[in-house]
Amino acid sequence: MHLSLSSATTLLSLSSSALAFYLPGAAPRNYARGEKIDLFVNALTPMLAGNDNAKLKSLINYDYYNPRFHFCQPEGGPQKQPESLGSILFGDRIFDSPYDIRMLENNGTCQTLCTVDVPPEDAKFINDRIIEDYALNWLVDGLPAAEMKMDTRNGDMFFDMGFNLGNDNDNDNDEEPFDTPALNNHYEIVLRYHRFSEGVYRVVGVLVWPYSIGGPQDGVPTCETDEDKIKSLVLDEKTTQSIRYTYRVTWNESATPWATRWDNYLHIFDPRIHWFSLINSVVIVIFLCAMVGLILYRSVSRDISRYNAIDVSEDVQEDWGWKLVHGEVFRTPKNPMLLAVMAGNGSQLCAMVAITLIFALLGFLSPSNRGSLATVMMVCWSFFGGVGGYISSRLYSSLGGTSKRKNSFFTATILPTSIFAVVFILNFLLIMAGSSGAVPFGTLLLIILMWFGISAPLSAVGAYYGTKHGVSGPHHFYTHFPHSTLQAVRHPVRVNQIPRQIPPSPKYIRPWTAALLGGILPFGAAFVELYFIMSSLFASRAYYAFGFIALTVGVMALTTATVSILFTYFMLCAEEYRWHWRSFLIGGGNAFWLLAYGLFYWVSRLSLDSFSSVGLYLGYLFILTLLDFLATGTIGFLASYWAVRKLYSAIRID
Repeated sequence: MHLSLSSATTLLSLSSSALAFYLPGAAPRNYARGEKIDLFVNALTPMLAGNDNAKLKSLINYDYYNPRFHFCQPEGGPQKQPESLGSILFGDRIFDSPYDIRMLENNGTCQTLCTVDVPPEDAKFINDRIIEDYALNWLVDGLPAAEMKMDTRNGDMFFDMGFNLGNDNDNDNDEEPFDTPALNNHYEIVLRYHRFSEGVYRVVGVLVWPYSIGGPQDGVPTCETDEDKIKSLVLDEKTTQSIRYTYRVTWNESATPWATRWDNYLHIFDPRIHWFSLINSVVIVIFLCAMVGLILYRSVSRDISRYNAIDVSEDVQEDWGWKLVHGEVFRTPKNPMLLAVMAGNGSQLCAMVAITLIFALLGFLSPSNRGSLATVMMVCWSFFGGVGGYISSRLYSSLGGTSKRKNSFFTATILPTSIFAVVFILNFLLIMAGSSGAVPFGTLLLIILMWFGISAPLSAVGAYYGTKHGVSGPHHFYTHFPHSTLQAVRHPVRVNQIPRQIPPSPKYIRPWTAALLGGILPFGAAFVELYFIMSSLFASRAYYAFGFIALTVGVMALTTATVSILFTYFMLCAEEYRWHWRSFLIGGGNAFWLLAYGLFYWVSRLSLDSFSSVGLYLGYLFILTLLDFLATGTIGFLASYWAVRKLYSAIRID
């Protein structure tokens, strides 16, 4: 729900502060009266309209100074501003602007920015972007320009980042047809300032109300904003048309200190949904842990007692249940190198997510640090290459692998190369669509240098130590290195020379059935937060509920591990000893539900018409699904590996 300028001005003092905590990451900027305040412009992004049934119509960002928009430019041409790696990857393209804003000056004065001529073909281009609900994004003193809106659920006011390029709604003017796109060419800029000390002021809020003012575009500007008295500016797609851009600056003093100025922007829509999701997830985990604990306590403990009570002289046929496969359970699975590489990359992803969430919870990844989230993720991924190399190499050795150099090479190259290939294709689609979101060649080169210069060497170092602490095969007991801080992986039972015949398995433990069944609970634990994450990624909405997502990730990881252990126990009881790949598949089973949800989100929340937008969405969805499968599959496999070793270490094998 939008608020008019007059209504919002009276409500500014009533805006309540959110209980948000963040470390800004930059010192406050002090201004004196009359000092110039820079207004920077960012890329135009598609946004969701105000109603709940609105659908996102595009995924293409456009440069603010794209020649087809004909926005006013500063003298001498726009100057690009420095940006972080994450900011560039997330599509930020920041330039300076011709707006003249000075602290506590120009108050209420209507000013003309420039007058431009728009040819018919560009008018159609602008009208199409208005229909697709594109938004302008400005930055003033590090704060995004926003529109004040009211949450209809609870009546709270908040600042919604960005403001409309135009509108295609009925403006109650009988002379104009319904749903005719009208360009906003006048901006009411309301700046909130806090008096820090005598003569020292700080910017604590930036609000913009855009208006479409038609009629004659020459003469003295009036900046009339009464919607009953003005005619909207409708671009003519047949003839060249002049457009005058105007703006007016209004200053409002605020009691909000600089340290909490982001609180008005960090609005959580109906936090009860987050709490309900979190409590629901915790209940699921408690239920699962209790169930698995009961199975381990009653069934496994009883079996162990029976097995260990059998006299040594008794016939081996007395074995039953999961003890029957003790000579097969550590047999080398098919494609052990691929399994080790996937587990290594999954471990690297898990380490990256864990450290990134820690930084986020400490407040270092607040929205005031633009692009900090993506930057930290890229840096963590590079420096945790050693983790991936170590886990992959040590696991590969424990599975009986001998091509250790090849394993180290594949661990360092397969996943980054696959992701880079997909990103390259998506980047090509962005370039073909003329989007500013295309990653520059220099940034791609920097990412490749981070890969070859940091991640790959660290992966090789990790692989060296992983091989040293591993074993050369699963068929014997292996001694550990006495001078090593970590012991070698030693299997508690020997492997039979002749493989045991596997009886028919129940349907519920067959690979794909078990994967889908096992993925339901982890996916259900993260279902609600997933909606907000998808909206953040594709609808240009900032995500900052890091406390909720951290708890959700922890619950999801615990649920994944518990489900994988449970299904692995069922498989062993059914004399199905090929648990290695199946535990990975069961752990990553929620990725299939993520893919299904992504397709449902496409149908329900997106209305993409262009091939580029469809290709971008499916490409990003594929990357998300792949990374989720690797991370959760690794959790499931390692949890099952630990449980199997503990299980067979507890019985006496003759």
